[in-house]
Amino acid sequence: MATDDLAARFKDLSQNGNSTCSAKFTESIATLPAMSRITGSCCSPMEMKRYADQVNGLAKYRDIAMIPSDPYVIPAGIAQKMMPYYDLNLSGDEQMAYDYAMANSEEKGPCCCPCWRWKVYGGLAKYLIHEHGFTGKQIVDVWDFPTAAAEGCNSEDHP
Repeated sequence: MATDDLAARFKDLSQNGNSTCSAKFTESIATLPAMSRITGSCCSPMEMKRYADQVNGLAKYRDIAMIPSDPYVIPAGIAQKMMPYYDLNLSGDEQMAYDYAMANSEEKGPCCCPCWRWKVYGGLAKYLIHEHGFTGKQIVDVWDFPTAAAEGCNSEDHP
């Protein structure tokens, strides 16, 4: 993506996001039109350099439709499909891959707190393990790319 386009998108997302970490927001996802978008950072201000790194890093997964190409623009339809996977019971080897990701990701999970992103990206991990044979290391890469891709916090000083 061209730097000017990325900068314009960053400006819009950092100033006009529509997501929050509240339980009410998490519950509302099921009622959103599938084509609507969940946008912006839910916890901390976005940082341009990290945003560019995240978007560029996630490009290697563009062949998997369920992995958003932009961690701050998540189609509601994808979130709706991934949230139920969060409750999927994995096989023994699959669970070991998920447990590895939980133990080895920077946040010790898909994001910093049990909000909507936790369920969406936790579900995404189980989907990727179950449907695409991802390893725990690959899940860590998706979750940590580079650190805050899944959490949507985008801040270097986020706990």
